[in-house]
Amino acid sequence: QRKNPFSSDDRLASKPAHTHRGDPTYGRPPEGSQTEQRGKDAHSHVGKEVEELCLVIRRTGEVGEDGHVTVTFGKLFETYVTISNKVVGILLRARKHGLVHFEGEMLWQGKDDDVVITLL
Repeated sequence: QRKNPFSSDDRLASKPAHTHRGDPTYGRPPEGSQTEQRGKDAHSHVGKEVEELCLVIRRTGEVGEDGHVTVTFGKLFETYVTISNKVVGILLRARKHGLVHFEGEMLWQGKDDDVVITLL
């Protein structure tokens, strides 16, 4: 469309043809676009889900000798699945941000019900 002489869409003509890895805008939506806003909204939503997960862990877990709250994956799954069906994904995001700790790469319902999740 950028090369189409019949296209009257000015947005296409003003965009650079390609960005390269070193460019700070590489892999990012254009500033002020709807895509950028959707990304910001999604990031905010996931952040709220992580906060809610931490609150559920604090409510359902038990305080250990070291002062950290712990809960088993099975108990957390049963409690949190009524709130959201993305328990494992939100747990992985919380671990990525250093909010929780658990052993293993992925947790599976049934198989990993006894894995201890620690709220940091």
